[in-house]
Amino acid sequence: MAKIVSIHEYHLKPGVEAEEFERAIREARERQLLELPGLVEQKFLRGIRGSRRGEYTAVWVYESRAAWERLWGPVDRPRPKHEYPENWKIWEDEVLAAFLDRDPDRIRFTTYEEL
Repeated sequence: MAKIVSIHEYHLKPGVEAEEFERAIREARERQLLELPGLVEQKFLRGIRGSRRGEYTAVWVYESRAAWERLWGPVDRPRPKHEYPENWKIWEDEVLAAFLDRDPDRIRFTTYEEL
């Protein structure tokens, strides 16, 4: 079964220290805010070369398209925010929103299906 990989690009607000953001990610993991049904792996990355040098990206790997759609809805009918898992709402509203230069639901992202 093909996995789903979603890549989220994060742009921090001016003045946000990288260490603060990275600490918030570690704390979110400890609080289990990033655990979702069907999510088999998640990684946070910081660019070291190229157009996103110094910028952050998150990579979310789901076990299947069916698992991803149970969380976020079908491609043509995404779930509204009020239907997101509770821990994800905390992640976006209380953690990410404090650091990003835009609403977490307005970040640039691409979701891919494994070939």
